[in-house]
Amino acid sequence: MTPFVQSVTNFLSALTVIGDGLAVFLFLILVTPLKRGGWGRKIETFFGKNAVWFAFLIAAGSVAGSLFYSQVAHFEPCLLCWIQRAFLYTEAVILFVAIMARRDEFRRKYGGFVRRITLWLSVIGAPVAAYHVYLQLSGINALLPCSAVGPSCELVYFIQYGYVTIPTMSLTAFVLIILFMLCRRKDEAV
Repeated sequence: MTPFVQSVTNFLSALTVIGDGLAVFLFLILVTPLKRGGWGRKIETFFGKNAVWFAFLIAAGSVAGSLFYSQVAHFEPCLLCWIQRAFLYTEAVILFVAIMARRDEFRRKYGGFVRRITLWLSVIGAPVAAYHVYLQLSGINALLPCSAVGPSCELVYFIQYGYVTIPTMSLTAFVLIILFMLCRRKDEAV
């Protein structure tokens, strides 16, 4: 790994650890009964009102990170990586369109759709990422065969902080997007 790739990996791994902490914090806020006007409710409201922006930043960062690892670091993506990319890339496009089309009519018509489709893409992508993490960190043979062509899904290009790998970064992104969208009220505008 070149020094530049190592520096970017260190940065993205640190962001992943911070994202994991934020995910635990948001999860606790979402499952804890909150007082009206309390600090927990204010945090939930803040993330809910800005959920599309936060989700877009996470999805766009994931797209940039995946392209960096395949195009700059020359890490060849496996089959499970491609599946995760398909979900994250789609989310990035949908969220970008939702941000660009801020008109009231769009928000009324499609705000709920953006929330639902983003949630579903992440809810489907997260188990794929979790299985990929399982394959890489468990050392146990795959329950389902990986691609016959290309690199093995068990190949670990790097491991930081004892657990952060590329699929761990993807799993963190999916979980954060789910939690941001759950902070939004169904009737809130985009």
